[in-house]
Amino acid sequence: MSKPSYKELLDAGVHFGHLRKKWNPKMGPYIFMERKGIHIIDLNRTLECMERTAQAMKAIAKSGRKIMFVATKKQAREIVADAARSVGMPFVTERWLGGMMTNFSTIKRSVKKMQRIDSMLQDGSLSSVTKKERLTLTRERNKLEKVLGGIANMNRLPAAIFVVDITHEHIAIAEAHKLNMKTFAMVDTNSDPNEVDFAIPANDDASKSVKIITEYLVSAIQEGLNERNSAKAKKDAAAATS
Repeated sequence: MSKPSYKELLDAGVHFGHLRKKWNPKMGPYIFMERKGIHIIDLNRTLECMERTAQAMKAIAKSGRKIMFVATKKQAREIVADAARSVGMPFVTERWLGGMMTNFSTIKRSVKKMQRIDSMLQDGSLSSVTKKERLTLTRERNKLEKVLGGIANMNRLPAAIFVVDITHEHIAIAEAHKLNMKTFAMVDTNSDPNEVDFAIPANDDASKSVKIITEYLVSAIQEGLNERNSAKAKKDAAAATS
């Protein structure tokens, strides 16, 4: 898990905040200066927060619990989905459905419906239906996949969420708070960092900025998973020889 350098963060535009008129005063401790009416984020603080967040996320992954990744902004969707998939974590990158976590049992029913349609399409049990009915089911399945595909394998609520842009994803943050989940997020100069447990001050609008931070955090999660697997292998080996 090698932390990006100051220059790499600079090259990715992580330091660019919002216009001064849009700032949230609670981001003051993370702002280095103002340039041409735009707030510049202190990358030294960003690096500190990245490391603290990475260690916390690694510990969760090592314990076997899940972290849900949330990023529905267009420029972050693919980056975050790919990152979450790489470590087997659930993700939401299309649309946050109200109650996705606070009303999880209902969401699980929708996931099961999608999986049931999948089975029907694959096992030939729809051979007797008309083309129109089959097309309707296929469209319904694709619609469900688009919104729920990232959480299809999530059997229980995650232990935490990681969010890109807490202002944009305020509903997800609110649900996490209701369920006392740990919250991790990239927080830009227009947001309140106190809304989350682990805030990383960073440009949450530029895809390069999202990518460099998300990939670093995912590498920490992978380390946690590797350590968990290694410990399990040693335990199994010891049990086999005892």
